[in-house]
Amino acid sequence: MAGGTLQLLKAQKYSLYVLLILMIAFLFNQLDRFALGIVSKPMAQEIHFGDKVCMTNHTLKESTYPGIDDFCKNITSEDICVASDYNISTYSCQWNYDGSGLEYQIVAGPVFIVIYTLAGIPLGFAADQYSRKTLLSICAILWSLMILLMGFVQNYWQLVLTRFGLGIWEAGCTPFAASLIADYFDTEMRASAIGVYNWGIYIGYSLSYAVGNFITEANINDQGWRWSMFLPAIPGFVVGVIIFFTVKEPQRKATSGKAEGNINVSISKLSKIKLAAVNFMRPSVLLLCFAGSIRNAGGYVWAYNTEPYFVAIKQTRHQIGVYMSWIPLVGGSLGVVLGGFISDRIVKKRGLYARVIVLVVSQLVAAPFAAGALFLDPPWAYISLIPSNIFGEMWIGVCMTVVVELIPSSIRTTGIAIYLLIISNIGGNIPLLVPPFTEAFQNMGYSKADALRGALYILFPGLYVAGSLLFLLTMFVLKRDAEKAKRDESTYQQLQEDTQDRE
Repeated sequence: MAGGTLQLLKAQKYSLYVLLILMIAFLFNQLDRFALGIVSKPMAQEIHFGDKVCMTNHTLKESTYPGIDDFCKNITSEDICVASDYNISTYSCQWNYDGSGLEYQIVAGPVFIVIYTLAGIPLGFAADQYSRKTLLSICAILWSLMILLMGFVQNYWQLVLTRFGLGIWEAGCTPFAASLIADYFDTEMRASAIGVYNWGIYIGYSLSYAVGNFITEANINDQGWRWSMFLPAIPGFVVGVIIFFTVKEPQRKATSGKAEGNINVSISKLSKIKLAAVNFMRPSVLLLCFAGSIRNAGGYVWAYNTEPYFVAIKQTRHQIGVYMSWIPLVGGSLGVVLGGFISDRIVKKRGLYARVIVLVVSQLVAAPFAAGALFLDPPWAYISLIPSNIFGEMWIGVCMTVVVELIPSSIRTTGIAIYLLIISNIGGNIPLLVPPFTEAFQNMGYSKADALRGALYILFPGLYVAGSLLFLLTMFVLKRDAEKAKRDESTYQQLQEDTQDRE
């Protein structure tokens, strides 16, 4: 079957239906994950966490009092801030939480990421033994419950606990879904199918800006940001129920695409751990995971600092929502599908090696556009994110496809969970570097906005380039490990068939 996204249309209709449902589940998974980053400022002001800065009194508008925003933002002392009057009859500025700082980065990153990745391992083992669609259904319902409860938090520690719970149950989504996709689609369509599944990242991420900004502005029942948590929970519950009742558990396939039958049933958990350890110690897999971690870090840094950055350069919540509610969706969705299409097409001519070429080139092309989002003024800063997303997001489905094709089918779900553990733990904790990098630039005399920009230059486009160079190193050891993986798969299947014959 010819490779490429259009070839997905030749797949069975039910397989396409399953892919659509899995993508929708991933959409709400990502929407719930990134909602915190969009509403961090009003949330911090209500439940009190993070950094405090001088800002314009909320009763005053820049349009009415030109220059007042800059006047307040340039004040660094609380005493001066609260006493300033800007030549008007009321206090001009307020010393309040801005939704940034170490406490924000901790709850956005480590609190979620550490449990998210650790939970993925036992969930991965469970999925290699039990029904993946049932486990995914349960996870979808429970992560929706967590985001609903997040809308009721009254203090920082309640936020930490609900974010922690969100990480546990969201951990099952991609390992379960990617394993199901691998069994519903042949090798020639696998990268394209995973690319379509990854649309969920960009639809969910874009919707988080629409929901987080516009719903907060709507101030439903005078509850502001809380409805940005309540509303996404409802369809999340529905999707969980739909998965349970309409998605069928497919027969598991080997990496080659042939059905396994029941051959993996006899593998003990200890054997799975040993097999996973052996495969993840291969140089190509180690380098791929490290490269993916660095690239993933750039994405996390930007995702959790997009809203704070644009607010720092005086963009309103409405302006940010207008652009960011569609740019990640269009650019990212095109990127993951284009990456899958290109890698599926050229993999037939050059083998697995070709997928890594796509990883290297795409990140190098994306980096200048990512830098443009920081260098240019709006609206061109937003526009520069379109090509940055198109090229920069090619890596997600392609990289995961390479991992799937380098590990035995008997531990596929576990392998995906381990891969996600590595890239998420490293990548997801790198945003903790943003506050110290920003502070370092401020100590050099930069304003807070310029200091944040400097930190993001290093940790956003800078990490795209670093990831590309690491993907390049993977190419030197990939061929040997790919051939070994095929031999091991064939040997394993033969041993299992011989065992079944004796029984």
